[in-house]
Amino acid sequence: MRRIRYAVVGLGSISQSAFLPGFKNAPNSELAALVTGDPTKARAIAKRYRVSADSVYPYHNYDECLRSGKIDAVYIGLPNHLHCEYTVRAARAGVHVLCEKPMAVDEAECRRMIAACEKARVKLMIAYRLHFDPANLEAVQIARSRRLGDLRIFSGMFTQQVVPGNVRLVEPEARGGGSLFDMGVYCLNASRYLFREEPVEVNATSASNGDARFRKTAEMTTAILKFPHERTAVFTSSFGAADVSEYEVVGTKGSLRMSPAYDYSVPLEYELRIGDEKPRHKKFPKHDQFGAELEYFSNCILRNRQPEPSGEEGLADIRVVRAILNSAASRKPVKLPPFSRRTHPKPSQKAFKPAVKPQRSIDAQPPSGN
Repeated sequence: MRRIRYAVVGLGSISQSAFLPGFKNAPNSELAALVTGDPTKARAIAKRYRVSADSVYPYHNYDECLRSGKIDAVYIGLPNHLHCEYTVRAARAGVHVLCEKPMAVDEAECRRMIAACEKARVKLMIAYRLHFDPANLEAVQIARSRRLGDLRIFSGMFTQQVVPGNVRLVEPEARGGGSLFDMGVYCLNASRYLFREEPVEVNATSASNGDARFRKTAEMTTAILKFPHERTAVFTSSFGAADVSEYEVVGTKGSLRMSPAYDYSVPLEYELRIGDEKPRHKKFPKHDQFGAELEYFSNCILRNRQPEPSGEEGLADIRVVRAILNSAASRKPVKLPPFSRRTHPKPSQKAFKPAVKPQRSIDAQPPSGN
């Protein structure tokens, strides 16, 4: 079997704790290079994953890595405001791109990324790991089956406490910082793949309690989205509240509540209620979501298939994120122009990979600090 050779760009918490261990569950994928600005971290991670010293590059030698002939694709796990630049540089070198979500900080950057990859004829996928998750794809299947009746309401919440100094708080929202880009996008994406439609209007508000952590970004943001057929979605993301990860979709005949809904480190679970029937609970075992998305993207490259989630999927979320920020700033509703998506997560994308043993992070702290 031919294996796609990857450079992992950025060795922060998500790369170390989740993505790098995922290579164990992706037999069509090979870790071939590392790109980081921390020499100490680079040496330790290279030793852990048996990457040769001449395949470890500082950021200023990123283009050298791209031209080295050692890699076929990159995984970009950098801060959000760097996604566009590093994607475009990879595309120009003829290297495929798996970019962590959110795709970029605004629509213009998303379109630059899409155009660069199309021009170079390389694949671009945004790392929406839940598009391969059995729990969330079963929720999609239930929503599509009309067992819930006509879908009417989506409500979601994704919150956690983030320690001072984390990059998500240091970068302002204009550069992709804050809870909306990092966590709210999960709620937004879930509302879109459950309704299988695009919002047409946004009304949003942000709030902060005066905590010094939130000088550059809002503590929390709440958005109300109007969808076609008079459906609504409401969600809240926050970096200043206890851990909550859930959503509920309600139809004319029943409801489905997923809690936890968006995590990768714990089992996910849903409660299904249909009419007067006894509620049904289903718990899904913890599994490796990152190995699943990695194997899928490598298969897209090997078989010359368009990935889902593509760059268009990333753009679909970012245009709404920007509208939410604009609405919160102006304190007025924002109408969204029509946006058509032909592809959505399908139950056939479901992939279960055995859970991997978490690795101790080196000079990389998760948002919660734990």
